[in-house]
Amino acid sequence: MKLSVIIVSYNVSRYLEECLYSVINAASGIETEIFVVDNNSADNSAEMVARLFPDVRLIVNNDNPGFSKANNQALVHAGGEYILFLNPDTLVRDETFRVCIGFMDSHPDAGAMGVKMINGKGRYLPESKRAVPTPLTAFYKISGLTSLFPHSKRFGRYYLGHMDEDETHLIEVLTGAFFFTRKEVLDQAGWFDESYFMYGEDIDLSCRILNNNYTIWYHPGTSIIHYKGESTRKSSINYVLTFYRAMIIYTKKYFSPPGASLLLFFLHTAIYFRAALSIARRVLLACLLPAADAALISAGYLFLPGITENILYRWGMEIPARQHSILIPALVIIWLVSIGLVGGYRRSAGITGALRGFMLGTLGILLVYAMLSPDWYQKALIILPLAVWGGVAIVLTRLAASFFHRFRG
Repeated sequence: MKLSVIIVSYNVSRYLEECLYSVINAASGIETEIFVVDNNSADNSAEMVARLFPDVRLIVNNDNPGFSKANNQALVHAGGEYILFLNPDTLVRDETFRVCIGFMDSHPDAGAMGVKMINGKGRYLPESKRAVPTPLTAFYKISGLTSLFPHSKRFGRYYLGHMDEDETHLIEVLTGAFFFTRKEVLDQAGWFDESYFMYGEDIDLSCRILNNNYTIWYHPGTSIIHYKGESTRKSSINYVLTFYRAMIIYTKKYFSPPGASLLLFFLHTAIYFRAALSIARRVLLACLLPAADAALISAGYLFLPGITENILYRWGMEIPARQHSILIPALVIIWLVSIGLVGGYRRSAGITGALRGFMLGTLGILLVYAMLSPDWYQKALIILPLAVWGGVAIVLTRLAASFFHRFRG
């Protein structure tokens, strides 16, 4: 067996299907076995693989043991001379496997190699080539200096930004999204360290390969598409905590000799500080859309009293202004809660999902008033104009959010 491809999947059925088709095409004419390890996905990924790809060797876990352990589960059965650890949210080119095998065959001292990675928009991904994160290198990355000086040989070392992305280079660290190595090298250096649940295990394995006197290469002779983040959804606090815990494990494992204590202190401080900032940023972003809805709906009421008062006057009714100051915030809160309960604040919900929650909230308010208040129709005269404006506000905030995401992308 020439090549074993190992893919660990978790809730990315659509990407996994496309990935497997690309792997099968690239493996044409090469003796290849393909493993998929499903970490208890809830999107029928395992069923899809079994149905569409009967030749793929499927391993289904009843829980999520993590990326490292899942890869090792398949590695037990792998018989290939070469092993490729591949993310499910990637697409390989038809020539990718041949280029990699040819390169490794012609470089017997090479323990592992990576290729040029681009995202779904065709942009180069800097993690295609990386250096060992010494305390200073990691500190530059965590502190933001790497982002400020991406091409600096010192500050940009984490991503080796001073090296041309279109030239072949000796590097130090590969990403787990595409990690092409020899089986005999893994048997000597050791497999993935299962103390890492996710993140950091690729750096750890790269270090052990280097410590066993093998070289690691970056080769742009072929490229892959990596829909970065789709396999690990980076919007949750769990992602932040898992990522930084992995960094702590790595620094404790590799940088504890005398003399490094001060650097490690600053590094750990930076890690926790960056984790706190990341969590705060995600919480802020999660609150931003509901806050925008609340502000716009409430602001709209400033233009509605004239309409409402005109209707009330014709009906010979009047509602004290002090009731407005209680009623309007209460209505806004109910609408926000109803939108949230139906998933209207998920990024995938869009305008339709948000409006569905808003309409359900409006109907609920009217039904409660109809059952409990003898003058419910008076309240409706205030609620309905505000509800109409609220629907418009919901559409406007979603259009603005969509424009913002496109502008950033």
